Amino acid sequence: MLGMPTPPINAFKGYRFPRDIIIHAVWLYYRFGLSLRDVEDILAYRGVEVSHQTIHEWEQRFGPLFANVIRRNRPRPGDKWFLDEVVIKINGEIFYLWRAVDQHGDVLDILVQRRRNKRAAKRFLAKLVKAYGFDPRVMITDKLRSYGAAAKDVMPNVDHRQHKGLNNRAEASHKATRRRERVMQRFKSLCHAQRFCSAHDQINTLFRPHRH
Repeated sequence: MLGMPTPPINAFKGYRFPRDIIIHAVWLYYRFGLSLRDVEDILAYRGVEVSHQTIHEWEQRFGPLFANVIRRNRPRPGDKWFLDEVVIKINGEIFYLWRAVDQHGDVLDILVQRRRNKRAAKRFLAKLVKAYGFDPRVMITDKLRSYGAAAKDVMPNVDHRQHKGLNNRAEASHKATRRRERVMQRFKSLCHAQRFCSAHDQINTLFRPHRH
């Protein structure tokens, strides 16, 4: 997988299949809109007999590791952040997937929560600031009041702009999640959604066209 940072070799210790096969399977699953059985079929075509249950174990284990390595190796994000939240259903219950994107289209982070009130917005903003160590110069959101209330506490000096039309970049970033949600026949739990989307967004960001 050209250009894709991978976990250290010792992370694969104890696994029956070679490191390269595990990496390839995880890359296929997260990079493209494939199901676990799709990945199983692709590997079988190439002479690798491995069950979709095993591939599932690999993606659970190594997806987050890939994402962490990618985050550490990425350049400093831009100083203009676009935030948005989208409804997802898990076992018939409504949750909110919060996502932040910079002006280059790179996904900064996501957080799945039960609410979209001030407390939820504050938790997400604090997570972003802790992860990157600085406040953005500009934060663009829709007109959800929770963003403004939370920003006053977490990043009081940010230039907060609330406008539906300005936030298209963040809204567009949800499309990939919607596609994967359909392939997976919805997320199974809050933890499943958080783990998968965190890894999926970082791997997809890595393979976007390079910035100019």
